Amino acid sequence: MPVLQEILVNLKPQKIAGNQQTEVNSLAIDSRKVAAGTAFIAVRGSVVDGHDYIEKAIASGASVIVCETMPSSLSENVAYIQVKDSHAAAGQIAAAFYGFPSEKMKVVGVTGTNGKTTTATLLFNLFKALGYKCGLISTVDNHIDEIVETSTHTTPDAISVQALLRRMYDANCAYVFMEVSSHAIHQHRIEGIHFTGAMFTNITHDHLDYHKTFDEYIRVKKKFFDDLPEDAFALTNADDKRGMVMLQNTAAEKCSYSLRIPATYKGKVLENNLTGLIMNVDGQEAHFRMIGTFNAYNLLAVYGAAIQLGEDKMEVLAKLSNLHGAPGRFETYMSPVDKILGIVDYAHTPDALLNVLATIKQLRGDAQQVITVVGCGGDRDKTKRPVMAEVACEHSDRVILTSDNPRSEDPEVILNEMEAGLNLTQKRKVLRISDRREAIKTAVSLANAGDIILLAGKGHETYQEIKGIKNHFNDREEITKAFELYNK
Repeated sequence: MPVLQEILVNLKPQKIAGNQQTEVNSLAIDSRKVAAGTAFIAVRGSVVDGHDYIEKAIASGASVIVCETMPSSLSENVAYIQVKDSHAAAGQIAAAFYGFPSEKMKVVGVTGTNGKTTTATLLFNLFKALGYKCGLISTVDNHIDEIVETSTHTTPDAISVQALLRRMYDANCAYVFMEVSSHAIHQHRIEGIHFTGAMFTNITHDHLDYHKTFDEYIRVKKKFFDDLPEDAFALTNADDKRGMVMLQNTAAEKCSYSLRIPATYKGKVLENNLTGLIMNVDGQEAHFRMIGTFNAYNLLAVYGAAIQLGEDKMEVLAKLSNLHGAPGRFETYMSPVDKILGIVDYAHTPDALLNVLATIKQLRGDAQQVITVVGCGGDRDKTKRPVMAEVACEHSDRVILTSDNPRSEDPEVILNEMEAGLNLTQKRKVLRISDRREAIKTAVSLANAGDIILLAGKGHETYQEIKGIKNHFNDREEITKAFELYNK
């Protein structure tokens, strides 16, 4: 087990007091996980302040306390480390405790409002197909080569992510691809990770409940690139109007991808239909199984990252052409009799919903109607609710407003706030059914042969959170059952 000084190697403490000869057996930011020999890092959260649990941690056996404010009385056998920011310190301490695993692998982070999961998952599957052992840290699940574990956060806390990286290193992973959320950047969860590359997909309206302003949201995303080392690469979407902003102050190698303007990696969509995409990528025509312009961007980003990582252009395109996207991202289901197309997508922001509906518009025939089932999550950004409803109505023939994950909120209040964004003409398209299962059944019952049903918002999720309880619920299962029920 490391001694105290070994885990403080990259830290610049403001003050050290107490027993400095102690060994550290484990790390914790949750006092309930403290055992004998634990270094307890007291972090200030939005609800709970870890400093209030220092005495409890010591009583449970903590040998080290890392804090921003020293306790008024100090225990004789405990080491106290005062730091400016406990969140940042947690990442640095965890990196040292687990032996700096990210420095021994190539770690690529993907950030942006939409496309993170698909891009990271495609990279993981591509490099697996190229013969490498890889790790994946994503919204859907975490992979340690062949081991798959369900994830609880887009980006885990600083201690958990370093422990996960260590397990990936121990499994001989050469590459790790991970989603990097704005919350994770702001809360220093990625502190202590050495990134080989960083990728930016796009930035749109989201998480303003947390960041308060769009400018702050952009600033936080940009910080990920500002903090990159010189030996990394920074790959951005040049077609996003904030894409090049991400590269302004980075020390990393700057590169870009685009479907519209000159860029390091240039693509052009030649065909886009239900069989997939045909694209020109850096002068080479390639067919992909994925659908839609938004996936063209994801594929181009993945291609660019692979070339930055030294892979062969033709081999990358050949492997990419056989890959599918992430679960719950434009996943299609067909009714057996009437050939109604069901699409399950995680789109839970106005821009993501618009992208999916724009893709459907490109694929639909003149006689096909689009029925969209959509809701908004409770206890999250309320400002996007009326916008989500408006986008759905503008680009659908029928809309059913329903529950997403209402969490602690009343579903009917959420629907009221969504419906507030609609004019009288749009409201004529709308049904309100707060029970999501009934909403999906109703959508299928309204559909005619060949119509398209979009189930937006939940994607890969297998639960619905209501009043603090996660109940099993899976849009993919529900659309299949509804097709069977109505024998369509």
